[in-house]
Amino acid sequence: MSEGRFYISYLVKFWALFVLVLLLVIMIFWAIARGWFGHMPSFEELENPESNLASEIYAADDVLLGTYYIENRSNINFNELPENLVNALLATEDIRFYKHAGVDMKALFRVSYGLVSGNYRGGGSTITQQLAKNLFPRGENLSKAQLTVRKLKEWVTATKLEKNYSKEEIIAMYLNTVPFGHQSFGIKSAALTFFNKTPDSLNLEEAAVLIGVVNAPTFYSPVRNPERSFDRRNLVLRQMEKYGFIDEVTYDSVSQLPIDLTRFGIQDHTAGIARYFREYLRAEMKKWCRNHTKADGSPYNLYKDGLRIYTTIDSCMQKHAEDAVKEHLALDLQPSFYEHWKGYTYAPFVFEPDVIQKEVENVMKRTVRRTERYRKLVKRDVPEDSIQMIFYTPVPMRVFSWNGEIDTVMTPMDSIRYYKYFLQAGLMSMEPHSGFVRAYVGGIDYYYFKYDHVTQGRRQVGSTFKPFLYTLAMQEGEMTPCYKVANIQYTVELPTGDVWAPRNSSDDRIGEMVTLKWALANSNNWISAFLMKRYSPLSVIKITRKMGVTSKIPPVHAIALGSADLSLYEMVGGMNTFSNRGVHVKPTFITRIEDKNANVIESFIPDKQEAMNEETAFLMLALMKGVVESGTGIRLRLTYGFNHPVAGKTGTTQNQSDGWFMGIVPELTTGVWIGCEDRSAHFRTITLGQGANMALPIWAIYMQKLYDDPEILIDKGDFTPPLQGLSIELDCDQYDLSRQRENPVDKDEIEF
Repeated sequence: MSEGRFYISYLVKFWALFVLVLLLVIMIFWAIARGWFGHMPSFEELENPESNLASEIYAADDVLLGTYYIENRSNINFNELPENLVNALLATEDIRFYKHAGVDMKALFRVSYGLVSGNYRGGGSTITQQLAKNLFPRGENLSKAQLTVRKLKEWVTATKLEKNYSKEEIIAMYLNTVPFGHQSFGIKSAALTFFNKTPDSLNLEEAAVLIGVVNAPTFYSPVRNPERSFDRRNLVLRQMEKYGFIDEVTYDSVSQLPIDLTRFGIQDHTAGIARYFREYLRAEMKKWCRNHTKADGSPYNLYKDGLRIYTTIDSCMQKHAEDAVKEHLALDLQPSFYEHWKGYTYAPFVFEPDVIQKEVENVMKRTVRRTERYRKLVKRDVPEDSIQMIFYTPVPMRVFSWNGEIDTVMTPMDSIRYYKYFLQAGLMSMEPHSGFVRAYVGGIDYYYFKYDHVTQGRRQVGSTFKPFLYTLAMQEGEMTPCYKVANIQYTVELPTGDVWAPRNSSDDRIGEMVTLKWALANSNNWISAFLMKRYSPLSVIKITRKMGVTSKIPPVHAIALGSADLSLYEMVGGMNTFSNRGVHVKPTFITRIEDKNANVIESFIPDKQEAMNEETAFLMLALMKGVVESGTGIRLRLTYGFNHPVAGKTGTTQNQSDGWFMGIVPELTTGVWIGCEDRSAHFRTITLGQGANMALPIWAIYMQKLYDDPEILIDKGDFTPPLQGLSIELDCDQYDLSRQRENPVDKDEIEF
């Protein structure tokens, strides 16, 4: 009887202790859930977990151009994940994922037994627990007690996540939050970084590599530790075979494949296409964010809020534009420039012989002071003589070349001198009616040359300015493309008492009566002087303002020859007015901006204003077609076989410092600029330095690529006349006959 009482007493105590322990555990979890052991995420935080989401830039054809980020992280939905990726994750990390409610007790008992028996085989954290840890990080340098509490808090958070989200949503959230190394956070960024793919395009071996990386991004990095990554990938494949996701034959074949990293590339602002455009857009978006607020009243953060920016850039056209710039410069113009300057001590600078040494030294000094290296040294209070020593000390460096980066050793000063030889370029291409900018090339390589020659740069525009002047003649109605003027030197007496009398670069048809069409086609300066004398600098400036030019233009007669410094952006926008029936449309870069949930925050409508009537615009196109048919742009026909209708204008500035070409077809207006960083560096001859040789070929190559691309549909027809018809005769022979019939005595005006 006493033994029975003892046994009963033992059972009572055992169960009492068990209940007490159970109650204690329940109380601990209850206290954790209430936040007594530290902050616990609320329902709202679980519904909207905070993470640094990269803002994404999309081309008009939905190609991802790049991201702005602190963490290169972008979210995707479960339906965008390939089956192999999900299966690899389950087989490797949590095979009972669909059977537990956030905490896998069976796995925990296995881990506990392993710790006691010394036969420990991996952790027991579920995917949901790992997600909880990713969403609400533990912090660093935790004690064992703190780590235990933190682990229990993750269990509670995991059960809350399971209650609020479906299993599929949890898998997607996990893959969106996990780091993969090499500045990639989340599966979307990782797929792009390692394989240049979207997640839904990953094949079996690529999916296995990425799931293998999850466990330890650096240790299993296929870039830094390819052998470990190979073994880890095969372990993931073996797990998939073990649980029936793939068969033995598939495992045997795929496990032998090497990891292909030929498309690996860290996704930063110096990689990919449209890099200058993306940097221009960054500045514009930062302004936009400062002036637009979220629901809580705080301004948007470009680097954290996961904005989706839909641009007007066409990725195919952008690629063709960049390739055209590279093809002409790398294969033709830059080699010609080197050959042209071979053997010259002060190449490629042009100064008077008695001052050239001093002027080149001044150019180099100014350039040194603009470098980031110099600014950092000054900020650190390094003495000037020490800075000079640093700039003349050889160091290992990588420098740009058209044949790829070069590893070399040279002084920073020598590297500056080396880069002075490179011709720079800018190209912008836009649709006439919508104003959508389809291609934007700000320079030759953003990594080495940060300066943007589309929107930042302003250079003399040369004869590409003349269409603004000729627009006045057409708009006033008293002149037509066939109107004749004496080809003689015209002079203008200035208020200062000086006389402005521009010269021509050609002696063609001196003293003859020439049409305005011939004069523009041949970029005749004397006829431009005649028109400027007829009108005035202020009248010309007024029409440029209507056509979108905002830069300062001095009210002097020399602007007729293109002395003003304007941007390529302004020039393309202005010339586009002609093909848009006289209506200026401001170049547009963004169509809409969405938040991280794909809600449209703002849509953009092009800004339009009438600059001239339809007839004037069409007459200008007729004038500019003459440039290509028989004028300075004729090599489009002769050299490149470009026989489609095109209105164009070449431009060459003083001393051949800048070469321009503006080309207009019915559905695209494109401008190209070429020149060195310094205006004192240039070709010494007009033959090599003119716009027809420097800039026109890029336009021709670009358009050939567009017309040959079956994916790009561009109208190859002619320009459409005004809807109300044309009241002016464009055939100059017929125009002369009609003038003679109207008044056989009257002749076109001749001014001396």
